[in-house]
Amino acid sequence: MSKVRVRFAPSPTGKPHTGNIRTAVFDWLFARHTGGTMVLRIEDTDRERFDPTAEEEMMRALKWVGIDWDEGPDIGGPFAPYLQSERTAIHLKYADELIKTGNAYRCYCSRERLEALRKSQEERGLPTGYDRRCRYLSPEEREQHEESGAPYTIRLAMPREGTANWHDAVFGDMSWEYKLVDDQVIVKSDGFALYHLAATVDDHFMEITHVIRGEEWLSSTPKHLFIYHALGWTPPQFVHTTHILGPGRRKLSKREASSEFMNFAKLGYLPEAVLNFVTLIGWNPGDDRELLSKQDLIDSFTLDGLVGHAAILDEEKLLWFNGQYIRSLPTSELASRALPFLQEAGLIADSPDQETLDYLANVIALEQERIKTLVEVAPLTEFFLLGDDVFTYEDKAVAKWFNAAGVAGRLTWVKDRLLQLENFDPEHIEQVIRLAIENFEVKPGEVIHPVRVAVSGRTVGPGLYEMIAVLGKSRTTRRIERAISLIEK
Repeated sequence: MSKVRVRFAPSPTGKPHTGNIRTAVFDWLFARHTGGTMVLRIEDTDRERFDPTAEEEMMRALKWVGIDWDEGPDIGGPFAPYLQSERTAIHLKYADELIKTGNAYRCYCSRERLEALRKSQEERGLPTGYDRRCRYLSPEEREQHEESGAPYTIRLAMPREGTANWHDAVFGDMSWEYKLVDDQVIVKSDGFALYHLAATVDDHFMEITHVIRGEEWLSSTPKHLFIYHALGWTPPQFVHTTHILGPGRRKLSKREASSEFMNFAKLGYLPEAVLNFVTLIGWNPGDDRELLSKQDLIDSFTLDGLVGHAAILDEEKLLWFNGQYIRSLPTSELASRALPFLQEAGLIADSPDQETLDYLANVIALEQERIKTLVEVAPLTEFFLLGDDVFTYEDKAVAKWFNAAGVAGRLTWVKDRLLQLENFDPEHIEQVIRLAIENFEVKPGEVIHPVRVAVSGRTVGPGLYEMIAVLGKSRTTRRIERAISLIEK
C-alpha cells in the first residue's frame, strides 16, 4: 500500500455537526495510526448555500477536539489550492474530457421543465430522476442550443446496463446496477463543479488513498467509480461509516444539542472526553476498553474496528465519560478550564489575581468528585465565590434550621471558638463543632446543619470541616454573624 493520504472535505454550508466531526476524527486517527497524511479540503462550490463563517467554525471545532491537519487552505501544501472553488479550471478541464469521450453531455433543460418533470413523476408514483432528454439531442439540436448561448449544466452519461462493483472497508463487496443510477449533474450552470466531479478529480490529484465518508454516499459511489474509470484513473479505497442514531435507534433531530458539535463545548464537556466518546460511536478497539487517551486511540485505530451497524449517540454515556475525565484532571487544570464558565456567570473577574486563583483551586478540589460538566461548576461553587452578604439561603434550609430554639446561641458559641483557633484546618474545626454539641447537649445535626446553612446557605455540599477550612476564618465568621443577625430579626 502506498502511504495513506486521507481528506476531510466539509462543505461550508452551516455549523459543523457530530457526524461531520466523527468523519474527521476517523480520518485523523487513521492518518496518525499509519503515519499517513491528513488533508483538509473545503468543498465550497455550492455557492447558493455557501456560508462565509462556516469554514472558520469548522476549523475551530476541529482544533477544539484536538484534530490537526498536514495540508489545508490555512497552511498550504504540495497539492494546493485546498479551497475547491479555486480549482474550477481543473474540474472543467475534466468535465470537457468526459464530454469528448461520450461519458458526459450538456443539458439545456430549464429549472421549470425539470420541476414539472419531477412533479409528474411523483403524481404517477414513479421514481424521480432526469429523463435524459438532452442526452439524445441530435447534432443539429445541440448546435442550435450552443449558438443561442443557452445556459446549460453538464450531466454524466451513465451506462444503461452492467454493474458497478467495489469493495467497501465497512460494507464489504458491493454491487450496484447502473440502470438504477441517474444522469447526475456534475457542473452547474454557474460553472462550478458539483461534488461528484469536483471531489473525484481533487481526490485523484491530491493522491487520496482512502475516502472515509457516511453511508449516505454509498449510492453515489457508482457515479464516482464511473468517473474514475472513464478518465483512466485508479479509484481510492472507499470507507462508508454507518449512521449515528439517538437512544432507541431513533433519527437524531437537528434541534438536539448533540447535532451541533460545538454545543458540546458550550455545555461544558472536555474535548478529550468528546474525542474519546465520538470515536466509539461506530468504532470498537477490539476489547472492552472505553476510556482511551488520544494516544491510545491513535495506537488502536484501524479500519477493521469500524462497525457495520448504526451507532448510538447516548448523551448519558457522554456525561459519564466527561465525569471520568474531569475527575482525572489535576485540580489546578480543572480550575483553569472552569474559569471561563465562572467568569461568564459573573463569579470571577476577567483578570483575577493569584490569590483568587489559588482560592478557586481549593474550592474546585472540594467539588471535583461531584462535577460532571464544566457548566455545573458555577452553581456548585457559587456560594464560595459570592460575597459574604450576597450569597443566598435556601428557603427550606432557613425554615428548618434557623427557626429552632437556641440556634442563635449555638452559632455564636461556634463563631467565638472558631475565631480563637490558631490552626484553621479541618481537624481543629471539627473539634470546635464536637465541643459545641457536647456543651449544648444536643444532637449533632442541631449544630452541624445550622452551621452549614450559615456558611453556605445550603443543606448539601462538601464536607463541612473541609468547606469551612477553604472558606477561611474571616469569611466563615462573617457569614455566621450574618446568619445570627437574620435569626435575631
